[in-house]
Amino acid sequence: MAKPETSFMDTIVSLCKRRGFVFPASEIYGGIANTYDYGPLGVELLRRVRDAWWNATVTEREDVVGLDSAIIQNPQTWITSGHVGGFSDPMVDCKKCKGRFRADKLDSASCPERPSKKPGECGGELTAPRAFNLMFKTTIGPMEDSGAIAYLRPETAQGIFLNFKNVLESSRLKPPFGIAQIGKSFRNEITPGNFVFRTREFEQAEMEFFVPPAEEQQWYDYWKKARFDWYVGLGVDPAKLRMREHEKEELAHYSTATADIEYEYPFGWGELEGIACRTDFDLKRHSEASGKDLVYFDPETKEHYTPYVIEPAGGVNRIALTLLIDAYEEQQLENDTRVVLHFHPKVAPITAAVFPLVKKEGMPEKAHEIEGMLRRARFSTYYDEKAAIGRRYRRQDEIGTPYCITVDGDTLREDFVTVRHRDSMEQERVAVKDLVGHLYAANESWKRPAR
Repeated sequence: MAKPETSFMDTIVSLCKRRGFVFPASEIYGGIANTYDYGPLGVELLRRVRDAWWNATVTEREDVVGLDSAIIQNPQTWITSGHVGGFSDPMVDCKKCKGRFRADKLDSASCPERPSKKPGECGGELTAPRAFNLMFKTTIGPMEDSGAIAYLRPETAQGIFLNFKNVLESSRLKPPFGIAQIGKSFRNEITPGNFVFRTREFEQAEMEFFVPPAEEQQWYDYWKKARFDWYVGLGVDPAKLRMREHEKEELAHYSTATADIEYEYPFGWGELEGIACRTDFDLKRHSEASGKDLVYFDPETKEHYTPYVIEPAGGVNRIALTLLIDAYEEQQLENDTRVVLHFHPKVAPITAAVFPLVKKEGMPEKAHEIEGMLRRARFSTYYDEKAAIGRRYRRQDEIGTPYCITVDGDTLREDFVTVRHRDSMEQERVAVKDLVGHLYAANESWKRPAR
């Protein structure tokens, strides 16, 4: 049973720091607001999320290829895309506490001096709303003048559109096809918060799927289902997921339809991933501004057209946070409380922990040998010989390790080990020669446990 929602995020934040998932950035200097570093387990979780997304979106498909575009692009990119002129949120300031808030999110904001109060209820006067551009400016070269201004990208999508023709010609693809990218983006958010849910520096996983205009609706429906099913396949509770179509007034001016996959976080429903119909807006705008032809010619139909685009876009950091929250459980056992993260083995930072039952009689040497075998088989492993075996199990439960493997006296005589499963706590004896295959099979057959 999980903690009440009022304190649940505090529990997650505490676990993340204690166990090495996420640390406050530059903490020894007092930190910097809403900026985080990822520790040993955090980087492994992010890597697993990236790999799972990339495998599903690129590796396992014939119609999607990858790209890694530059973080700093020609500034005209962001003028053409509309980010320089229109990528802003309405901001208000409190003249008393100096807090800054999104004018359209005042109902969900709180005063930094008095968190129980809404903005302005501290006795201060709120300024009139004004537009606040969300892009980070930087300069190129030694001179900091207007001619040297550039921007850190606020999204990875534009780099894909700029390379549409390069990828089309070098890969010999034809619509429908996709270009996928994982990379850092930067947005100077007015009110970041909720731990790593909304930060100014984040990692996006985006794919632009280029289709003939007449096929827009069918591919939009396809990608909505495919992306929703991906989260369920990673073990996320379907009861905490929903697909929300945007109302007409919510849509970007270039979009014919957009849907958000939302998750029910402790702080309420929030966007996990968006799937948008971007039409041909981006390719046409960049074609007009650059003078370069970004039209596709179909040699079979002899038709020239600018492809429409379906865009599934999610945040790697937000996906990792969602998996942490969704996996967390506190189980009341007979003598204690067990904290466990029910990660899918595909994304668990450590796949298998290897223990010698005691630190003698050759058991540590055999355990190291088995751990090395598992590492060579591409499992992420951890060796632990400290404390009683039960305490070692609990440590691995709390970081989400699916399997604990114990080497005992019988292992030395019979070459069998005990495999203990995290979710059920059941144990079974497995021959060392069969261990790799056994773990692979267990990964493939894993199901989200009933809770």
